[in-house]
Amino acid sequence: MAQFSDPNAWQSWMKTPQMDMGPIAKTMADLGATIDPAELGKLQQDYMQQLTVLWQDMLAQKTPAIADKRFSAPVWQANPLHAFNAAVYLLNSRFLLAMADAVEAKPRAKQKIRFAVQQLVDAMSPANFLVTNPEAQQKIIESKGESLAKGITNMLQDLQKGHISQTDESAFEVGVNVATTEGTVVFENELFQLIQYQPLTKTVNERPLLLVPPCINKYYILDLQPANSLVKYAVEEGNTVFLVSWCNPGADLGKTTWDDYIQKGALKALEVAQEISGQEQINALGFCVGGTVLSTALSILYGRGENPLSSLTLLTTLLDFRETGVIDVFVDDAQVLLREQTIGKGGLMPGRDFASTFSSLRPNDLVWNYVKSNYLKGEEPPPFDLLYWNSDSTNLPGPMYCYYLRNMYLENNLRQPGKLTVGGQKVDLGKIDTPIFIYGSREDHIVPWTAAYESMSILNPKKPARNRFVLGASGHIAGVINPPAAKKRSYWTNDAPAKTAEEWFAGATENPGSWWPEWSAFLAKNGGKKVPAPKKPGSAKYKPIEPAPGRYVKVKA
Repeated sequence: MAQFSDPNAWQSWMKTPQMDMGPIAKTMADLGATIDPAELGKLQQDYMQQLTVLWQDMLAQKTPAIADKRFSAPVWQANPLHAFNAAVYLLNSRFLLAMADAVEAKPRAKQKIRFAVQQLVDAMSPANFLVTNPEAQQKIIESKGESLAKGITNMLQDLQKGHISQTDESAFEVGVNVATTEGTVVFENELFQLIQYQPLTKTVNERPLLLVPPCINKYYILDLQPANSLVKYAVEEGNTVFLVSWCNPGADLGKTTWDDYIQKGALKALEVAQEISGQEQINALGFCVGGTVLSTALSILYGRGENPLSSLTLLTTLLDFRETGVIDVFVDDAQVLLREQTIGKGGLMPGRDFASTFSSLRPNDLVWNYVKSNYLKGEEPPPFDLLYWNSDSTNLPGPMYCYYLRNMYLENNLRQPGKLTVGGQKVDLGKIDTPIFIYGSREDHIVPWTAAYESMSILNPKKPARNRFVLGASGHIAGVINPPAAKKRSYWTNDAPAKTAEEWFAGATENPGSWWPEWSAFLAKNGGKKVPAPKKPGSAKYKPIEPAPGRYVKVKA
């Protein structure tokens, strides 16, 4: 980046391939976005002032301070040119993002523009390229070229896999050192297997617990390893636990619909858990999309006059899709219509596409960090169970996925009573009548916690006191998977009535550690009396099929 020795070079640099604004300019034009000339002039003036200071510092051989973890290695500061290169990149990043924030456009259009700029900015970091990364260059010299050869090998292997390796995938095997809580598959159909877990206490709550994880991921995020397994914790707390292990659809399930996931999936799982336990009412938990599926199924049962639950737990679940965070940039009329035309009547939404989408939401952590370490420096990623799960992708049937996109994300039809019909029954979430525990994660970029809080006004509208909201620290996954023994993070509680999420948080109390004990107490309160633990899984009708984790979770996308 020697061209930055000239403080006037920013104008030509903006037109170079390394920071080509053409696609973003086109996006702005397509979205009808503009920038106020006066605001743009101010941004340019501020930029030139800061660039001039950097240029003068470089001429004076004064190394600029850099407060960014991507450039924290001492070698970036050891050579003034590398430090200047990083500093100019950060200045340009701030300028481009400030321009995006200054755009005058509709909120959704503005979000798309800022997302596109952020992707460009993150991709063009000098840490991402061998020619501008002194850490990688130093390692090549120290290893006498071995790091470069290893990096090329890593890249070729990832090209064969179809994804960037974020962990040592050879270190884990489902059923061996992840998804190891002892249990038995007691039912299966084409969409899911139902696992019943082995009791770990002599007595259990009379009413069992059914877990419905997201069908967009493998279930074992809830059962990674014994130390961080929500499943094992629930069993240890004296619950008879059933869990839905969704299939990983192949071409034979390419015509499966949203109705199928409700009727053959969630409703059937509820029915089997009731029959095996002999309980008319059970506790149920839905996580993320699993919570959306479960809530839809429950609205059908309650709409029929049935009363199947003693309690409902929703973890990072959207029922109101007005606020969907950064994922909103991927959903608009054109994109949904394209999906409908290609896979809406049959086909699959590939799991690798989901993985790419979610990685793009945090590209520095989930993409470029590994490009730098795996390819430029030839390092092997360390074993990490959560990232192993993250790379274990799941397909979705096209018709089901397109219905979900249009009716939830695009049109927000689920929260409108009677707008949708599933299984011949009008969907009305307000008819669900049971104590409800709603959890959100404060830094969740997939289900913003304020959006999760909206379920408080949708469910039990006539009995709002039956709803309880708990807010955990951290993000979509790390906030949920926070075992008490780890003594990490914190959570917020507030049992006073509040009309909005902001009002709720203003009166909330922060508590150290995990929110899991709060949830366990909720389950116990709604679990009925203590009874002897089941001596064996299943029943005369539902005989054991195979040990957990079962076959379905092992199928690769």
